[in-house]
Amino acid sequence: MKNKRIRRAAMVTAVSMLAVLIACGQTESKSEKETGEKNEGKKPVTELTVLAAASMTDAMQEIGEAYQETHENIEITYQFDSSGTLKTQIEEGAPADIFISAATKQMDELVQGELVAKDSVFPWLENKVVLIVPKDSEDGPDSFEDAAKEEVPMIAIGNEDVPVGQYTQTIYQNLGLLENIQAKANLASNVRQVLDWVATGNAPCGVVYATDAQIEENVKVVCEAPKGSCDPVIYPAGMVSASKEKEASAEFLEYLKTEAVSEILEAYGFTPYQS
Repeated sequence: MKNKRIRRAAMVTAVSMLAVLIACGQTESKSEKETGEKNEGKKPVTELTVLAAASMTDAMQEIGEAYQETHENIEITYQFDSSGTLKTQIEEGAPADIFISAATKQMDELVQGELVAKDSVFPWLENKVVLIVPKDSEDGPDSFEDAAKEEVPMIAIGNEDVPVGQYTQTIYQNLGLLENIQAKANLASNVRQVLDWVATGNAPCGVVYATDAQIEENVKVVCEAPKGSCDPVIYPAGMVSASKEKEASAEFLEYLKTEAVSEILEAYGFTPYQS
């Protein structure tokens, strides 16, 4: 009798366990089905890495946000620095899909080395080189020529690897004042560092792009570079040859040419390139 009761209890337990397993299986199947239905039709996320000149920081972030509103499957990662530094990173094999330079020199060199696809490159926008001083400055230089005088103890400029530094060197070379400037130049690793030094009063004046000066309330523009003292400041954009997302990169580059992007650029002081 006792053995029968034990057998019955074992059977009840086995049936109960079977029922639980079946229920769990049905729940999992339902969950998997719902998940599948939820993900059905959604494109996988594509990551784009954009290397852009430091002066593009604010504008590019807004452009990226606008692009992702209509391209939910695209995730954009930015790296902002001097064009020379970014060029070196591409040469050393750093992951990148798109390169935006603040000068044609760095882009041309990468194209020559077949590290940027030649047929993808286009002149995208223009900027201007300006002399700035701290906002409350009353006795700062009034011109590029004044900044070279002995009365001005220091000037902040980009180093020779930075496009704005290269433009500055050309300007002062053409003005016949390069030696004066080199003797008191405080060299920065990118244009935003120049901007910061002047904004904080650590430098009495500096040379930056007009767009940088526009976003910093603690500086004021003294003047633009003398006409003809340097080449037009053109920013080219192109696809890195080693990009693993060529289709998505090409689509984003085309987006940069749209009217919507031109409006964003103009709001930041850039001028869309006119051939």
